[in-house]
Amino acid sequence: MKSREDLIIANWENLTSLWKTAATPFRGNFAGDVFDYAEIGNSDWPNRLWFHEDITQESVAKALERIESSNTRFTIPYRDIYHSQSNQILEKNGFTKTFEQVAMSLPLTSPFQLENKLDFRVISNPTDAKRWADIYPSAFGYRITEETLLNTMGSIEYILALKQNQPVGTAILFQTGSIAGVHGVGVIPEMRRKGLAEGIMKFVLNKAINNGAEYATLQASVMGKGLYLKLGFDEQFTIRNYVKAQK
Repeated sequence: MKSREDLIIANWENLTSLWKTAATPFRGNFAGDVFDYAEIGNSDWPNRLWFHEDITQESVAKALERIESSNTRFTIPYRDIYHSQSNQILEKNGFTKTFEQVAMSLPLTSPFQLENKLDFRVISNPTDAKRWADIYPSAFGYRITEETLLNTMGSIEYILALKQNQPVGTAILFQTGSIAGVHGVGVIPEMRRKGLAEGIMKFVLNKAINNGAEYATLQASVMGKGLYLKLGFDEQFTIRNYVKAQK
């Protein structure tokens, strides 16, 4: 069994590995001494820049050089694991917090019982990739392009949820070792509050168990946190996401 500290590290490594895997076909990865980043030019995602250690004025200055020389709108995920309030350095340098997430984990033991509310497809062809990419912005407010899916579906599992053959939700499953990272679980607005997100989560978690994963990790939004607690996830740490304020 992994310790709490090991699971915190595993959660973060799964998330950053997902970003790097998504950007690799587009040659959008950079690994440096101070920070890494992953970007796809014609997409809203992943477009993340993250620091290796607790941030300093010097490390933020280096990141600013990269951000200000690019047309990509990078998001900087700030973890509160250092308890240093160093996010204030970002704010003093013109970064604005856009949203928060709670990193969570769950030991995978027994499969979940599914209700027959939904059908599921793992994306494997251009038609389904387009259907997935078309509804994702409705659930999340930003785009993951069809091209991204087609170039990475061999290493990232993109899952489409359907009700009566109509796309209603999405999910992403990405495994690193014994860790199944669950990402992008969303339902289109007109189909919310019908228990569909719970059905998607249970399907994805069962798939992770079948894939041999021992733990699931995710980063919960305010809207999704209650569902994940209900399913047994434990809170690990908070991620505050920052972007550079527009001039």
